[in-house]
Amino acid sequence: LFRSHPPNPTMPDASGKANPMACGVWFRKCLRLHDNAALVEAAKKGGQVVPFFILDPWFDRTKVGVNRFNFLLQSLSDLDAQLRSQHKSRLLVFQGKPDQVLRELFEGKGEIHLGSIFWEKDTEPYAKERDARVAALAKECGVQAASFPGHTLLDVEAVVAQKGFKPPIAMKSMQNLVAAAGAIREAYPVPKLPPLEVKGFEVPGISDLYDETPSSTLFPGGETEALRRLAAVCSDIQYVCDFEKPKTASTGRAGSPWEPSTTGLSPYLKFGCISVRTAWHAIAKCQQGRKHAQPPQSLHGQLLFRDMFYLLGAAVPNFDKNEGNVMCKQIPWGSDPSLLAAWEEGRTGYPFIDALMRQLKQTGWMHHLGRHAVACFLTRGDLWQNWTAGRDVFDRLLLDSDWAVNNGNWLWLAGVAPFSAPYFRVYDPCPGPKSSLNAEQTGEFVKHFVPELKSMPARYLYKPWTAPLAEQQKAGCIIGKDYPKPVVDHAQAREANLAKFKAALDAAKEGALPQKFTGKGDPGPMKTSYTNAPAASNSAGSDDSKQGGKGLGRWAVSRKGGKRADPSDSQDASARDGADDKRKQRRWGKGGDDKIAGA
Repeated sequence: LFRSHPPNPTMPDASGKANPMACGVWFRKCLRLHDNAALVEAAKKGGQVVPFFILDPWFDRTKVGVNRFNFLLQSLSDLDAQLRSQHKSRLLVFQGKPDQVLRELFEGKGEIHLGSIFWEKDTEPYAKERDARVAALAKECGVQAASFPGHTLLDVEAVVAQKGFKPPIAMKSMQNLVAAAGAIREAYPVPKLPPLEVKGFEVPGISDLYDETPSSTLFPGGETEALRRLAAVCSDIQYVCDFEKPKTASTGRAGSPWEPSTTGLSPYLKFGCISVRTAWHAIAKCQQGRKHAQPPQSLHGQLLFRDMFYLLGAAVPNFDKNEGNVMCKQIPWGSDPSLLAAWEEGRTGYPFIDALMRQLKQTGWMHHLGRHAVACFLTRGDLWQNWTAGRDVFDRLLLDSDWAVNNGNWLWLAGVAPFSAPYFRVYDPCPGPKSSLNAEQTGEFVKHFVPELKSMPARYLYKPWTAPLAEQQKAGCIIGKDYPKPVVDHAQAREANLAKFKAALDAAKEGALPQKFTGKGDPGPMKTSYTNAPAASNSAGSDDSKQGGKGLGRWAVSRKGGKRADPSDSQDASARDGADDKRKQRRWGKGGDDKIAGA
């Protein structure tokens, strides 16, 4: 995938002479000039500053899809263009293993000789191992190395290291952590940088690295586009104040189903094209002095959840695994490559699910409620496949795929985490008008992404197999020929899966599940009481409908400010968990048929 880099360039200083000891700013996720602590500190040194990025073969085409890699390259090109136009500098792009590339730069084997190197911290497991190796290498070579927090609102490493820290699993806990950290600082301005005249090490084109052609055009990468989008969002102050994510549509904007019904900022936050502090304060400015939504549903709530998953990812060993992960119940998932492929390729026979998965492949994006639906369908709802298999597909195809957030969301939606909704609440893959999936009912979303069904009448669109043969013939789409039949019967699969899930939870009494999930003797913040959920035969219906406006599968378990009982906030955790069980049963009930909207 990666080519060897070209010959070492010449790097003159302001006097025109080669500068043997420059300060390198290693861009990784922080692909921006504003609010870049590493860049600010490098500029303070007063010498030559060398901005650079390393295309690491660790992130090859098996891990990163063409759309996300293209977004990265677009972001690098935008960064390079800004450095050139605003500072007469530029971005150098090296290709190779970071420790090998950096050894050459530290030892000054060519014209570039770094005497110091600064970067933004990254708490992902691979990044921590990589950065530890680089720090040791810098020490060996006598090079100053420093890293700075910035990708999240909180300094994740500092918070996790605090005495008495407990991994947060509820919004109240997150709000307490943020409040304890003090006011969220303002974003740093763009520093003045010295000019840099270098030849070579250009940003490659996507065709240099991938055989496929990118299909995503909705989200141009880069800081310039990120700031434009934020400004556009904040130009509608009422939208910002009223924003509640669970009320947004999973099927895009009316008339333009390919357009997100939300801000569309997530890819830019993932790559650091925009600072989370810049976004936070822009939102706060819109809300100031006005009535506005509150976390967890609000825009600020979404940023707090992002930090929560980063804290969990940094604090919980094996956060991305089934085994050895205290945030994951041990469930005996199945492994059927044919079912996984049908799900990934959007040919399950359930048009809503298929449209979402095809949207993901085509655009690199999917609404969060859509992610809820397809994740539930793959795991506990219908196909009974391991959540890690779906996680890997998302990781490859999503523009905004983020290690901590992606793992946290899949743990949550598979029903295996302490912060998961009760496992017996299963999404209906054929959502009706009352579904909390907020799916439009005209069929324009499905028809856009599943064109085989473009002539199918709307009343049959989410369940085309129920259309009479004459209607199928008229629509030019015979189910089982032009569009697949359902790979499973939803009602039957749901009942079987709930029974298996309950059996796995019952096995905890014999010690087959982690102690954190036994419901006894653990007052810690990761305790869950979902082990006492009703049996499959007595569970609530699968359609997560808006019963009194209280849908599940949201960014929080509770519909009232996200105040799900957090045992860490109570001296009598067991009593509270018992009350929480009763509250869940009151909300969801013990009976009810699996009613599919439109049946």
